[in-house]
Amino acid sequence: MYNAVSPQEAVKVIKSGDNIWIHSAGAAPQVLIDAMTDRADELENICIFQLHTEGRAPYADPGMEKTFRVKAFFMGANIRECVNAGRGEFIPVFLSEVPKVIRSGRVKIDTALIQVSPPDKHGFCSLGISVDATRAAVEMASHVIAQINPKMPRTHGDGLIHLSKFDTFVEVDADLPEIAEHNLTEVEHAIGKNIASLVEDGATLQMGIGSIPDAALLYLTNHKDLGVHTEMFSDGLLKLVENGVVVGNKKKRHRDTVVTGFLLGSRKLYDFVDDNPFVRVLDIQYVNDTRVIAQNPKATSINSAIEVDITGQVCADSIGPKIFSGIGGQMDFIRGASQSEGGKPIIALPSTTKRGESKIVSFLKEAAGVVTTRAHVHYVVTEYGIADLYAKSLKERAKRMIDIAHPDHREALDKYAFARFGRSIY
Repeated sequence: MYNAVSPQEAVKVIKSGDNIWIHSAGAAPQVLIDAMTDRADELENICIFQLHTEGRAPYADPGMEKTFRVKAFFMGANIRECVNAGRGEFIPVFLSEVPKVIRSGRVKIDTALIQVSPPDKHGFCSLGISVDATRAAVEMASHVIAQINPKMPRTHGDGLIHLSKFDTFVEVDADLPEIAEHNLTEVEHAIGKNIASLVEDGATLQMGIGSIPDAALLYLTNHKDLGVHTEMFSDGLLKLVENGVVVGNKKKRHRDTVVTGFLLGSRKLYDFVDDNPFVRVLDIQYVNDTRVIAQNPKATSINSAIEVDITGQVCADSIGPKIFSGIGGQMDFIRGASQSEGGKPIIALPSTTKRGESKIVSFLKEAAGVVTTRAHVHYVVTEYGIADLYAKSLKERAKRMIDIAHPDHREALDKYAFARFGRSIY
């Protein structure tokens, strides 16, 4: 009843003027993407909506702007140059609201390109490692084209879709993108230790991807009864599950399970979640809902930043006017954790860039974006310690922030603070 077609045949439904959704993160359907891009000479005015994706994004290459216009809610390395060169655009929206803008019709999706697991005996496929906002795109798209891949794990949660929902599908046996473990530096180890000192037994964790979250997870092995409710699940968290640290028995929502919106890591991680009811991959509109996050006790969110000023304003999406990533779910979880009983929202970053410039700054770079306001920030962590900013005055914040800055930059920061506040902060 349901027959696979060639990639070239599958993408024939795409026509000029269409809005296309690309499945997120490690689920981006590369074969369908390539087949669509190969039609560049036949099409025009195609708008690509997406979050972060792994793998190649040929529609974002120089010269492709005649056909494709990228509109990204979050950026990875594969489209960063495209957007910052003006061939694409960045849309600042909280990750929790991306499904909402799709479901409301504010962003109309004509065709969704997705990657799924093979169908079960009832004909249901799974969105696998990435449900996030793609569930909404599948619901609202006029056409759904699927890349069925036996290497895509079948996950429990909101990602089940029956074959009958696909207009066409292709069959591909291809490895999923994997993220290698980071070789942690001394600075990252120190930051990880400081973060871990804030995490209490029985806490519910949200952590992003990267070396600093990995370092923090490394120092949580002696904790007890941790839970996970996070937008992204990685190998670092998997180790805590395997060691019996993450059990979820203190959670009030989805007790005794892990909740996530997408997964990104190793093949070991993908095999672990395959048909595993302990891990639930859910719609990001729900996962990142601050009201849901806040219901779990001791919700602890750990997020990174590009720079933070001495009053606590957090830039996490841009380097000056150049967009680096996006709004993402940082504010969703910062706010959710702050409203949780015993919750702790944490911003963590090295004190300096690789070039030795301070990431604790007197003021953010010109045109830099404030992702998290100083009213929302509670804890800022560097390798030099923890700054508790909650309910502190601007002057009190400045002192605490300077104390965790790199020693080489403290004098300059102190001089600025003195000039700004009119008297010594000490």
